[in-house]
Amino acid sequence: MKPDIHPPYGPVVFRDRAADHAFLTRSTATSDKTIVWEDGVTYPVVDVEISHVSHPFYTGTARVLDTAGRVERFERRYGRRATR
Repeated sequence: MKPDIHPPYGPVVFRDRAADHAFLTRSTATSDKTIVWEDGVTYPVVDVEISHVSHPFYTGTARVLDTAGRVERFERRYGRRATR
């Protein structure tokens, strides 16, 4: 890596406020806020709106749309176009 062109890469806590969940990872994200982690060390904390704990795709609460009947319903309503 070239020196002095990359942002600092270090430990950061990401906190999901909606799910009251936090996890420690390494990132280039920075923050002025800090938090004392479970190991007693102070790390910068980045608050996120959604994470793997609160996202519907990962939690299994995502709605499944009925796409199978949409084409048939369209053809019933407007009829099938004649091919040339």
